[in-house]
Amino acid sequence: MSEGAAAAASVEAHAKAVALDDVSITFRLAGGGTYAAVASASLDVADGEFVSIVGPTGCGKSTLLNATAGLFPPSAGRVEIFGEALAGLNRQSGYLFQSEALFPWKTALENVAIGLEIVGVSHTEARARAQEWLTRVGLGAFGPRYPHMLSGGQRKRIGLAQVLIRDPKILLMDEPFGPLDAQTRQIMGNLLLDLWSADRKAVMFVTHDLEEAIALSDRVVIMSAGPAARIIGDWRVPLPRPRDIADIKLDPAFHELHREIWQMLKAEALKGYEQSGRG
Repeated sequence: MSEGAAAAASVEAHAKAVALDDVSITFRLAGGGTYAAVASASLDVADGEFVSIVGPTGCGKSTLLNATAGLFPPSAGRVEIFGEALAGLNRQSGYLFQSEALFPWKTALENVAIGLEIVGVSHTEARARAQEWLTRVGLGAFGPRYPHMLSGGQRKRIGLAQVLIRDPKILLMDEPFGPLDAQTRQIMGNLLLDLWSADRKAVMFVTHDLEEAIALSDRVVIMSAGPAARIIGDWRVPLPRPRDIADIKLDPAFHELHREIWQMLKAEALKGYEQSGRG
């Protein structure tokens, strides 16, 4: 069985948390005209599967993630969540953005608890569960601190707790560790893997970092340069779990897969660079 067929068979063997069927996304431009961001993209993510999406800057990775979140409908095609057509916001997902979504006037504990309070959980229970999540992300003693008193990595941990406390079935992550230094990114990646392995949710993880994508994921999906970006590659990651990011990068299989994917990604990155230069 080919690698692609094996990947497809594996997805079919599990419930599909996300199914993007021939999705195209076109935006209207100010002053008239349109821009085709994504064209005919099809992607399945099984329940409990960790899938990273990689591609050149501006290729529509975040656009595809936003359509999965239900922030806007596709111009063509269909988005299904656990077998049901998505209409409106995807309320079975949690979204961790690159930019921080913490309220500066609230403490770390209050920022984590608010996700429960707005859906009717009592103040006392929300605070208790928020404290549990702060402990799980290694910040149990930081509840009274405000965001400006925390490092970038600590704020990212708060953001992760803020999303996971609501127990979404699907986790959407858009360059969540992008602003962090290399060492902190590695720490956050291992924390994410620890939390994910305890309660495996479907994950769609957008990143520019191919090494990060391979180290974290079950599959790595490559998008072409835009406009009208397409999904042009889908690799299963044959690395054992559990993983430590620093250790797994020393595995010969990691380097072999990186070289293989990079050949395609490099070509698309050069196309994207040339197109941006012409723009």
